[in-house]
Amino acid sequence: MNETLPQLSSEEIKRYSRHLIMPEVGMDGQRRLKAGKVLCIGAGGLGSPAAMYLAAAGVGTIGLVDFDVVDFSNLQRQVIHGTPDVGRLKLDSARDRLLANVEVKTYETALSSENALELFEPYDVILDGTDNFPTRYLTNDACVLLGKPNAYGSIFRFEGQASVFGARGGPCYRCLYPEPPPPGLVPSCAEGGVLGVLPGVIGVIQATEAIKLLTGVGEPLVGRFLIYDALGMRFRELKLRKDPDCPVCGTHPTVTELIDYEQFCGLRPEVPEAVVAGHTNGYEISSVELKQRLDRGDQIRVIDVREPNEFQINRIPGAELVPLGDIPRRYAELDLDEEIVVQCKVGARSAKAADFLRSVGFRRVLNLRGGILDWIDKVDPTQPKY
Repeated sequence: MNETLPQLSSEEIKRYSRHLIMPEVGMDGQRRLKAGKVLCIGAGGLGSPAAMYLAAAGVGTIGLVDFDVVDFSNLQRQVIHGTPDVGRLKLDSARDRLLANVEVKTYETALSSENALELFEPYDVILDGTDNFPTRYLTNDACVLLGKPNAYGSIFRFEGQASVFGARGGPCYRCLYPEPPPPGLVPSCAEGGVLGVLPGVIGVIQATEAIKLLTGVGEPLVGRFLIYDALGMRFRELKLRKDPDCPVCGTHPTVTELIDYEQFCGLRPEVPEAVVAGHTNGYEISSVELKQRLDRGDQIRVIDVREPNEFQINRIPGAELVPLGDIPRRYAELDLDEEIVVQCKVGARSAKAADFLRSVGFRRVLNLRGGILDWIDKVDPTQPKY
């Protein structure tokens, strides 16, 4: 037995007895778990079940990186938080929920190129529970540079994915996705939705992989990419190979330090506001200004580019529903000479619609900055938010 591993107390032997009687885990495996350190990037949909099961399994140190607060919309899937936690920091809520017999370290910060290596270095396994491409590439690159395995997971609507990237001899995230998708092509969960139980399945898979990596048992998802279809209740597995030309983990890597991942993913920082002809940067309109103009009778056609199920939740009075995917075949229904304001939930999809309409000849098109959520905040707080 490795005497450098921590011993188990009598209470811990009782707590983890179902592990101890399994020959694959046993005393040695449980002591490895107690000595293990896992850093969860995010305390949301994936981080919630993963952290809870890692703590229950006896992983000695669990780190949590997050800077968000609990929102009502989180409660449908982020099971580590409850209704009384709405408005609290997710880190505080998560720390209170995890078992007292493990050490919980919290980092109230946004993961960045400046802090990732320092945050990751003390941990044995990094569990990626992020929901955006810049942070996924950042997490991947930091793991590869430090030689840390990345228990990866992602979710969207009814589909989940999981793998282990950056393990010794195995592929990394860039081997699978060398380049990020164009900005705005892949909607976020906030725009596309996610089945509430889905992150539970994928988060538990990530926790399972972390436990296997710490104990050295089983066959981790190294070189394998697991896809879960909740609607069809099917699992598929794809084989992944390490790309010898990968810029991070390949034979001759060109990325040897962390880079600007917002720039890499084609995301531009916010343009400073400049009022042009009464509209923010000439292409946007605020909710307050739109309300003022509608009240005084200005002829403005409001086009809602969300999906029909979203339109049922809330809407701007008088708005017409034309989902974003229908805009290219239905723009002929609009008048080139009329003033149009396009809106969605937060302003991203409507910005794409506005760009398209301008590209086909519409010159009086404005995007509603902040979308329907901003309208509710500043104009009509009686409507529900989602």
